[in-house]
Parts: sequence; structure tokens; C-alpha cells
Amino acid sequence: MLQGLRAEAVKRGHTVCEHPVDENYRSRAYGHGGAYIPSRPSRREGELDLVVGDFTYTVTIKQEFPLSEDPERAQNLMIELPYSRSGRQGKWADRKRWRLEDVLGAILREVEVRSREDAQRRIDEEHAKEDRKVRWQAAMESAREQAIQAQLATVLREQAKHWHEARALSEYCDALERRLAAESDSTYRWLEWARAYTRSLDPLLELPGMPPTRDPEPEELKPYLKGWSHRGPEEHDYSWRR
Repeated sequence: MLQGLRAEAVKRGHTVCEHPVDENYRSRAYGHGGAYIPSRPSRREGELDLVVGDFTYTVTIKQEFPLSEDPERAQNLMIELPYSRSGRQGKWADRKRWRLEDVLGAILREVEVRSREDAQRRIDEEHAKEDRKVRWQAAMESAREQAIQAQLATVLREQAKHWHEARALSEYCDALERRLAAESDSTYRWLEWARAYTRSLDPLLELPGMPPTRDPEPEELKPYLKGWSHRGPEEHDYSWRR
């Protein structure tokens, strides 16, 4: 069966690679009656690797009912292909209407179809990956801009806070000056200090320029990334919620 599958695959222009039985399924070599019995597979199973295009598929041939006590059922063979993400047929077995030898061509055609599907899937995944990268870059740029705007807004609020404080203190100094009923060096010195301090707080005493900004830290970007991760387009931030 393996030879027939190999011959048909080569005929179709595909590469066939040896796939030895795993050592876990081999008997140990031993001597008996002066004869040497070499190691051999301990089960009726064989595998071939078919290389179709850029993809390799392991084809497994084995007994369909290895534990059956029915001699006829015990002779039934089955061919398996790896799991298909598209849910395609992956098993063929001997039946009354056909034997596996008769469907080797159909099995190879199935492998060829899978190869075309896998090639298209690879292309689609690469396109999706590139699209995700573009969207991630856009999200990162937007997050950086919003984080920088947040930095500037913080500076603005601080300036407004100092302005309100300076205005309140200035009004207090005016009220204090009006209430001076008698001259007092101590009171006037306090008033002079208070006015000087108030002027030092006023951000509008000298018109402020555009504040400097810095590259935002990852934690500053997080609120604006909406599920993206600063680590890259393939990472996820599952802590984000709308």
C-alpha cells in the first residue's frame, strides 16, 4: 500500500519522504535459537510524508479495527490525513464496494486540494497580518497624540489653578490693604510679601509658551489603544473595556 501511494505521488510530481515508525512502537531486537531477530514495528502501521508545494502532509496507513477478533475486520486498512482546518475528509477505509488501492488517486487529489487551500490561507493570513500591522500603527499614532494632548491639558490645568490662586490672593491683599486702619510696619511688611508672592504665582505675569512634551510611557498610551497592545500588533490587552 505504501509503495503504491509512493509511486502514485511521484507520478504526480510530488516528493515523498521516509517517515520511520516511532521508536515507541518498535520491538526490541533479540536472539532466539541461534538466530538474530531484528527490531521491527510492533503494530501494523506505516507513514509517509508527502511534500506538495510548500506543505508536508503525513499520510498514515493502519488497521481500522486492530483489536477486532473478526479476521475479516482485522484485515481492514484505513488511511488518515492530518486534521483539516476546513473540515475536509481525512479518513478512507476498505469497504465492500472498494479497496484502498482503488482510491489512492482520490486521496492524493485531496492532498493537492489541501495544498492549494493552505497556500491561499497562508496568503490570506499574511494579508490579514499586514492589515493588522497597519491598523496597529495607526492606533499607536493616535494613542501617542492623545497622550501628548493629555500632557498639555495637565499643564494647562496647573496654570489655571495657579492663576485662580493668584487672583484670589490678590483680591485678599486688596481687601487687607483697605482694612488697614492704622499704620503698622509689621502689617505693611506682610502685605508687601503677600503681593510679591501672589505675583510669583500668576502664570500670566509673563505669557507662557508652548510647554515641552515627552514620549508617552506605555501606561499613558493604554487608555487610548482600545484593546491594542503597545508591544505589537499580535499582542492583546485583555484588560481594556469599552
